[in-house]
Amino acid sequence: MSETVNQGTENKVTNNNEDSKTFTQQELDAIVADRLKRERQKYEGFDDFKAKAQKYDELEEANKSELDKAHERVTTLETELNALKKAEEIRLIREKVAKEMSIPASAVSLITGETEEACKEQAKAILGIAIPSSYPNIPDGGELQTVSKGTPKEAFKTYMSQVNF
Repeated sequence: MSETVNQGTENKVTNNNEDSKTFTQQELDAIVADRLKRERQKYEGFDDFKAKAQKYDELEEANKSELDKAHERVTTLETELNALKKAEEIRLIREKVAKEMSIPASAVSLITGETEEACKEQAKAILGIAIPSSYPNIPDGGELQTVSKGTPKEAFKTYMSQVNF
């Protein structure tokens, strides 16, 4: 059985009637103070390390946001590049179809398809409108005739007699 006896400033610890070393309060205080001093020395400069770690974390966060900004910029530029490539591809398809189908240069802008098939269909429609399959029949062959020297009524009568309906 263990028993502790306090007598003023002295502490006695006895263990099963065996005598052990006796410490005074001053000795115990010195032991505890020494131990605390050693523990504090272990963590000396800890506040400096903690401040440096916090600064490092802040820099990492700043770099991360810069990295995110750069990543966003790259994504935007890639999207823009893809759009430009697509537009160039469509332009080349339209020019190719216009050349193959002999579309006049003034009518190339009328082709708005995005695939070669769609452009060819539009080119056929444009050709159907722009280039008629036959020219109108002109009865006098497009030659200027001498105009009669009569009244406008007589000239009209003469003209109407020559027109074939």
